[in-house]
Amino acid sequence: MSNVSHIVTSVLSGLTATIEAALGGIALTVVLALVAGLALLSPSRIVRGIARLYVEIFRGTSEVVQLFWLFFVLPVLVGFQLVPLFAGILVLGLNHGAYGAEIVRGAVRSVPKEQYEGAIALNLTPTQRMTRVILPQAFVEMLPPFNNLFIQLLKSTALLSFISAGEIAEQGELLRPVFGADIVWIYATELVLYLLLAILITIGMRALERSAARRLGRTPPSRTKALAPAGGV
Repeated sequence: MSNVSHIVTSVLSGLTATIEAALGGIALTVVLALVAGLALLSPSRIVRGIARLYVEIFRGTSEVVQLFWLFFVLPVLVGFQLVPLFAGILVLGLNHGAYGAEIVRGAVRSVPKEQYEGAIALNLTPTQRMTRVILPQAFVEMLPPFNNLFIQLLKSTALLSFISAGEIAEQGELLRPVFGADIVWIYATELVLYLLLAILITIGMRALERSAARRLGRTPPSRTKALAPAGGV
């Protein structure tokens, strides 16, 4: 049991770095997703082209290779070494922001055409139409897929072990050579921590989803009813 206590404590020492990487990556993802997603809808071909190039590059290449490029190759090119945790946050944000851009684009496109026409009839400027009419409705549609995206980002923080960022996965790997006989406890502890963090993200996102729906005068659907089979009691 002394080994188990040491294993749990050691893995927990990486929890702060994991949370920092996840929160930093989520913040950057939201910003990039909104900017790139709206740019994909721009009337300008140049703006759409730049946004599409960003999305396809980061969505179509390996996240591990992106991490290696930023942490190992970039210093060779510019002579400047990034802090491991910061490099990890950048890659997490850039990669998942590309996926998030498509979520934003799809959510904005899903707003009924009548809403655009009504905003135009009220003589709202394009900026006012987007901020006051379109985005508030699209925001509700973005939240469920963003919940999945943020959980995927959380799990991707394990990749930061390749650059020694000190997060959960790395702390577990440092224990494995010494406590190989207790490998079950090492990975069980990691699994539980990732699961708990994912549950917290889901709870927060569902609360935000209910709040956003109420502001629009909508009744959030019951998860139980939504999952019930047709004709079920």
